[in-house]
Amino acid sequence: MKDSTKAIVPGEPLQAARPFTVPHQKITRRLLLDRLARWVVTLGGAAIIVSILAILFVIAAEVYPLFRRPTAVPLGAITTTLDSAPLAVGVDEYREIVYVVTASGVQFVSAKDGTLLTSNRLQGLRDATVVGVSGLGRGPFVLGLSDGRAIPAEVRFSVTFPEGKRRVEAELTAGDPIAVDPERHPVARLAYASTPNGPVTAAVVGPKAIILVTIKEMKALIGPSTKEESRERLTLPIEGEITQILLDGRGENLFAGTSSGQVIRVDLRDPNDPKVVGVVPATIRPGIGVSTMGFLIGDRTLVIGDAMGGISSWQLVQADGTEQRLAKVHDFLAHTGPVVAFAPSRRDKGFVTADASGIIRIHYGTTGKTLLTLKAADVGLSAVTFAPKADGVMTIDAKGGLSHWTVENPHPEISWGNLFGKVWYEGYPAPAYVWQSTGGTDDFEAKFSLTPLIFGTIKGTFYALLFAIPLALLGALYTSQFMHPMLRGIVKPTVEIMAALPSVVLGFLAGLWLAPLVEKVVPGLFLMPIVTTLLILIAVLCWRFVPIGIRSRVKAGTEVALLIPIVILGGWISFQLGGAVERLLLSGDYRGWLLHVLGLTYDQRNSLVVGIAMGFAVIPIIFTIAEDSLSNVPQHLVAGSLALGATRWQTALRVVLPTASPGIFSAIMIGFGRAVGETMIVLMATGNTPVMDWSIFNGFRALSANIAVELPEAPEGGTLFRILFLAALLLFVMTFIVNTLAELVRLKLRQRYRSL
Repeated sequence: MKDSTKAIVPGEPLQAARPFTVPHQKITRRLLLDRLARWVVTLGGAAIIVSILAILFVIAAEVYPLFRRPTAVPLGAITTTLDSAPLAVGVDEYREIVYVVTASGVQFVSAKDGTLLTSNRLQGLRDATVVGVSGLGRGPFVLGLSDGRAIPAEVRFSVTFPEGKRRVEAELTAGDPIAVDPERHPVARLAYASTPNGPVTAAVVGPKAIILVTIKEMKALIGPSTKEESRERLTLPIEGEITQILLDGRGENLFAGTSSGQVIRVDLRDPNDPKVVGVVPATIRPGIGVSTMGFLIGDRTLVIGDAMGGISSWQLVQADGTEQRLAKVHDFLAHTGPVVAFAPSRRDKGFVTADASGIIRIHYGTTGKTLLTLKAADVGLSAVTFAPKADGVMTIDAKGGLSHWTVENPHPEISWGNLFGKVWYEGYPAPAYVWQSTGGTDDFEAKFSLTPLIFGTIKGTFYALLFAIPLALLGALYTSQFMHPMLRGIVKPTVEIMAALPSVVLGFLAGLWLAPLVEKVVPGLFLMPIVTTLLILIAVLCWRFVPIGIRSRVKAGTEVALLIPIVILGGWISFQLGGAVERLLLSGDYRGWLLHVLGLTYDQRNSLVVGIAMGFAVIPIIFTIAEDSLSNVPQHLVAGSLALGATRWQTALRVVLPTASPGIFSAIMIGFGRAVGETMIVLMATGNTPVMDWSIFNGFRALSANIAVELPEAPEGGTLFRILFLAALLLFVMTFIVNTLAELVRLKLRQRYRSL
């Protein structure tokens, strides 16, 4: 082949270069493609931002109703034609029929125009009149008569739909009269409880005297059942006189309020031997009388109103090994005058109070908040009622005037303090952070504290990063600075492939395989870092005494492969030592030792298991980004440091590591975000219990796992549904804040080391 290469002779004139010409159409097409690509990239970025903002908007729209202020719309005042002054008032769930207790019995009137529908004069009245009534809205009630008797009664509503139209019909059912006071004094203040063993009636028959009537129904195998009636007279050791009495629904406790402001509790668990077990001052000031008392749904929270307008809630609490005592939980916004009426909600822990001047207030027992203040058209209120669906309030005055409001308050139990602060729930000895969204009874109070979930999220992230960060960063540093390129070409892709493992698979393995395995070797697991580190240091020290001829046969950067047997040996020795330590120092049972000595319980699925499993998922992310940052440090910095006499370790720690610190910090923050948002590993590898305890042997519940568990069962638009969206918003905000701070720190580090 002929060589066409031409040598250039010095001084010889050169041939002019031919100009490179590009067709105009090609230039135009290239510019058009560049412009199109720029627009596509810009639109893609804008679409991502818009999508994120849209997601944020949807979440915020679901959360907003939780904090919307409650409203009440007046439906007007109507006048009824009652035969006497009302004593109590109630309404059906559709707020169509109002029933009013008067001296002649129970009268039903229309809630629309006040017309009298039916008037039920009780058959057993004879010449007596109704002078008192126990609390309405709790099922059966009892009417006190002027001749010392009491008549149990119950109002029931039936709903039919003839021709597609709703029809509500009311029915009064009355029982046989009960002879309460043999001396035939009027029974104006009385209480009633329908217990599984039979009804219990308590009536005030003197300034300090109460008669307790208990009727037990004895069912026979053959023939009709028989009733056994017992009567006990109690004289209470009080100052002043009894103004109010109340029985809980179980018939176990009797509460009596006095004109001196005291509340006395009587233990009725043995009906034949009632005992006074507690006296507490319950009003604003001593000497101010108790004017009204009532229970919230469930009969565990007692609400007391006094003659000065004060309103407070009380609960029976019991500390470890002590007797039950009545403790004040909340003080509510006070009225300006005596509290004359009280009505509980039949759906939640809300209640209504009213004073004689026509001021009505809606409160919520758990939060201690007064939600609404209303003003009736007339003064002289006699009674108030809360609609069964908690969507309306109705009052009646001494002249029979009815005032009616529609209430819009779908989430009364929600407040900032309830979501993030300690709350004193029923049955708890003190305020606490609690998440428990469901229960087994109708009077269960949902507990929506997000603090345990936030704590669990931070706890799981902390233990996962505690496991992942040292391994990932030290592995990245060794891989990028010391490992042989051939070995690095195997290790790095292998670690990156770990990131492709589905988290549900990791959670499944952690919950069903790793958790039982870890439970058996916990002492050895804690010894492993110490034992393995000592063996590695000893192996490295021994390697220095190996003849140079043998060491030279091992390629530089592949020595780490020789440590694999050392690590395996260290694990085996650790587990053997762990068993010996458990037998000799931990009484042969480390779980019992933890409980009796340190007060720690060991759950099989705990934070230790989650830290290992979730750390396994986070390591590839941190390792990959950190290794890239370390490998991309300019080689002239490394060469200059080595040329000045620094060792490889000095160069890695003092030159490479600071220069790559922005990327390393970004790797840690991205790993943090991965751990915060992890769902399946946390859900399957921990007990998913919302407890607040830093112990590594206990479980927790994270925000993401809680959303996954609760959302499928949450009614759309309900309180739980919206709180789960609030949890999602918190995750969004937490991630945004952390990423923002991380970016600021990264830019600061980058600016600091940019001169290198």
